[in-house]
Amino acid sequence: MKLLFVHQNFPGQFLHLAPEMQRLGHDVRALTDATNLKTSPVPILRYTHKPQEVDARATRLGRNFTVMSDRGVSVARHARRMRAEGYVPDVIYGHSGWGETLFLKEVWPEAKLLVFAEFYYRGIGADTGFDPEFQAQGFDQVMISQSRAAYLAQALVHADAGVSPTEWQASTHPPVLRRQLEVIFDGVDCDRLAPNPQARFTLPDGRVLARGDEVLTFVNRNLEPYRGCHIFLRALPEVLAARPNAQVVIVGETGVSYGTAPKGGGTWKDLILAEVKDRIDLNRVHFTGKLPYDRLVDLIHVSRVHAYLTYPFVLSWSMVETMAAGTLVIGSNTAPVAEVIQDGVNGKLVDFFDVAGWSAALSDALARPEAYDPMRKAARQMVRDSYDLRSVCLPKQVELLTRLSRT
Repeated sequence: MKLLFVHQNFPGQFLHLAPEMQRLGHDVRALTDATNLKTSPVPILRYTHKPQEVDARATRLGRNFTVMSDRGVSVARHARRMRAEGYVPDVIYGHSGWGETLFLKEVWPEAKLLVFAEFYYRGIGADTGFDPEFQAQGFDQVMISQSRAAYLAQALVHADAGVSPTEWQASTHPPVLRRQLEVIFDGVDCDRLAPNPQARFTLPDGRVLARGDEVLTFVNRNLEPYRGCHIFLRALPEVLAARPNAQVVIVGETGVSYGTAPKGGGTWKDLILAEVKDRIDLNRVHFTGKLPYDRLVDLIHVSRVHAYLTYPFVLSWSMVETMAAGTLVIGSNTAPVAEVIQDGVNGKLVDFFDVAGWSAALSDALARPEAYDPMRKAARQMVRDSYDLRSVCLPKQVELLTRLSRT
């Protein structure tokens, strides 16, 4: 088949699928934003998009739709040029999160359109209003959040099918749209992540950590409230006091992926760290920034305990990857996490906001690693059975694309 992937930050969720389809002999291309300079074995085409200034007062609740549909227009104009040059795909697979797929059926009505439907904004029951400390409350926020989903609904209405990575993320969609979705996780490479007793990780100050050391890890793309940075940092004083040999490694940049920046300026990391820095030994708390994937895997392999927190929002790959590595994960008892972690079976769950509960759980897991060995083993087996890239997720993705191309 002729297969076109569309993602403003390609490869994104298509990191493994696009090359696999190419390996299977299909004509695979990718379309991405011209500012995205990532490379891939798949031929990449780039569209130009210049975001327009949006009048917030004029657009009001339609502002998000305006921004996303403008990008959709840029993609559609590039697609028309591709069509004029004779290119017509059999299947288009695009992420719906930035509006890129909105008008592709108008250019290629004969093509099957599959969208990656990662999350559907809701006024009630997901991230909106979850954290009263950092989120505005009230019915206005409910309406604003629900209105943000307009372009996501349009994307699915015009698609032939959709994919969500988890059951809970699929459930955020209204029933009429949920029926279009298949749940297929992106997949993690369990062979690549297999426990490695020889792993070593060098800290920013030159010290080297090895498996067996008392290491606590926390990993996010950006350190921000949506991923529980504030709760984790507030739990550290008690953990470090209880465990004088523990080393804490925190991975992530200081920008904002979700939500908003601090109202007073600066970064969430600095804002929350200022609360606790006088009560923790900063020589034992190491901020690495963003890590290359190979170094991240080494860190996961030397970690004794990994803390993962999130609002009711999209689930991070890093949590499932850490479980695949056989490292104990203590996660927030929020819907996306509880779908994967069974408390006391393949990990531990703690109430998102319970700072004292986090301190106690992390300290105990650092102190008694052998008591949690059955959970580590169960976690790795569960990931291999349900989320493994090669044996589970990739075959399902390939089958879906093949089935679509034949209908």
